[in-house]
Amino acid sequence: MKVKVDDLNGFKTTVLHYANQFDVCCVLDSNQYEDKYSKFEFLAAFGVKDQLEINSTENAFESLKSFKAKHPDWLLGGISYDLKNETENLESKNSDEIELPDLFFFAPLHTIIIKNNEVEIISDKAEEIYQEISINIPQTSKLNLQNTEIKSRFNKQEYINTIQLIKNEIALGNIYESNFCIEFYAEKYNINPIQIYHQLNQKSLVPFANYFKWHHQYIISATPERFLAKRGQQLISQPIKGTARRSSDLEEDDRLKKDLFEDPKERQENVMIVDLVRNDLTKSAKKGTVKVEELYGIYTFEHVHQMISTVVCEQDESVSDIDAISNTFPMGSMTGAPKVKAMELMEHFERTKRGLYSGSIGYFAPDGDFDFNVIIRTILFNQKKQYLSFQVGSAITFYADAEKEYEECFLKAKGIFEVLGQKKDD
Repeated sequence: MKVKVDDLNGFKTTVLHYANQFDVCCVLDSNQYEDKYSKFEFLAAFGVKDQLEINSTENAFESLKSFKAKHPDWLLGGISYDLKNETENLESKNSDEIELPDLFFFAPLHTIIIKNNEVEIISDKAEEIYQEISINIPQTSKLNLQNTEIKSRFNKQEYINTIQLIKNEIALGNIYESNFCIEFYAEKYNINPIQIYHQLNQKSLVPFANYFKWHHQYIISATPERFLAKRGQQLISQPIKGTARRSSDLEEDDRLKKDLFEDPKERQENVMIVDLVRNDLTKSAKKGTVKVEELYGIYTFEHVHQMISTVVCEQDESVSDIDAISNTFPMGSMTGAPKVKAMELMEHFERTKRGLYSGSIGYFAPDGDFDFNVIIRTILFNQKKQYLSFQVGSAITFYADAEKEYEECFLKAKGIFEVLGQKKDD
């Protein structure tokens, strides 16, 4: 069923509220960001025809293969960073209070897609769903936040000391670059997930925003990064490495963009990860088809400028879609180089299990395409435990300045702190 809607933004809001009535729902919103690889502007999937939940890092990807073969239509779900333990000989022993599954997917009963200003409702009850959405206009309410302190697993000095330990590993030649992450968290904390999502999405209009309700756990994301997509037989990865703040002064803002593009440290970080992604894609590519489509692209978002490169290849017909994902997982922008050693060391230095952070949310489409983001700039919330968490990280090289890396972490988390009603300066 296809319909025309006059107020698409209002309709999207109504759909989100309607979908949230179900135990499981997923909303993906590109915020009309210009991206030649986008398949739609907005997708909402809700209600469970069938679901897959894996709480183990053994045979998770094989289970997903079977589930996908069983359900050739839309599938949506998440992949935990800790499935690194399946793709490599690694382990995760840090604490995890969010407790999302290591892998979770569902085949929806109802799917709503907005593309080219047209709404398509895919459901056995399409007309009924449309009528219910049309009459259920959500009531706006004031965002009430608890006066609860957001804590960090690292104070500033602990962070600086840890960066020095990582740089020691680099000096020894064990790694060249790593992505070191820290957690901010609140206990006995309650939020209205939809209100928080609206606020975060309005503050940070990004191409891979998502709202995912998995029973009593929520993923509220304003991520700007694509992990891996498939369009036809082409695989696309777009790693982000390189961040600069925005300025309200236009001349200064342009200078900050130019400085980011020319910064040798940022370029070094970016090209290291591009090389890593190229290597990962060769495992799934037709021989000789891996290429860098764009290097050091500068893209502007609400709070930051980002350096984004694009690496593509033609998928080998003998490689399944699930294998193409596992061959590149976890994404190079969140690990480091060499990849396995960097992941091993970060597990040692970090204090929180990453879980879905540094993992991915995405979809498999009926036509064979897929698209998965990178879970950064994301609030994770366990409603049953009333535990809220968000993590941030930055690339560490031998020339990294620990003070500046610490500042970058807060810059990346600025939108989340503001949405939660807190200002952090250090």
